[in-house]
Amino acid sequence: MSDTSGNRKSATYALRRKLPQNKVGDVLFSLGMVARVPYFGTILPFVEEMEPGYCRVTAPKWFGVHNHIGTFHAIAACNLAETAMGMLMEATVPTTHRWIPKAMNAQYLTKATTRLTAHAELAEPIDFDTLTEGTDVVVSIRILDRESTEVVHCDITTWVTPA
Repeated sequence: MSDTSGNRKSATYALRRKLPQNKVGDVLFSLGMVARVPYFGTILPFVEEMEPGYCRVTAPKWFGVHNHIGTFHAIAACNLAETAMGMLMEATVPTTHRWIPKAMNAQYLTKATTRLTAHAELAEPIDFDTLTEGTDVVVSIRILDRESTEVVHCDITTWVTPA
């Protein structure tokens, strides 16, 4: 990815960079994110790392995400994937461009019986200086359980255009 965005960071990413780079900053940012996007709050997300091209978000296994067999619900895991993708895109896409989710391909690989951690990464680098028309950008998300077993894999296609 070309790092040519300079001071063109999204307001979301600029806020994250202003907060302390520790657990307190992570908690404050995560709470603010949920206030701005309330549906994310259904999984109690905690943004642990957020930088251009990468984001890591965890979610506890609690009764609010259980399915009928007591494991982490597949769609709650998809919500976790979308949370990680959204924060990655906020950290990556400069204010000269905008993005919106377009499609999600989810693979449910095995039962999720613990808290989950989503690792979102760009499938390919983006050079925003050459992006002059709309293009698909794929974010790949690996969702791991406590034992680092990938329980869900999502590829989320976003539509990125100049602002």
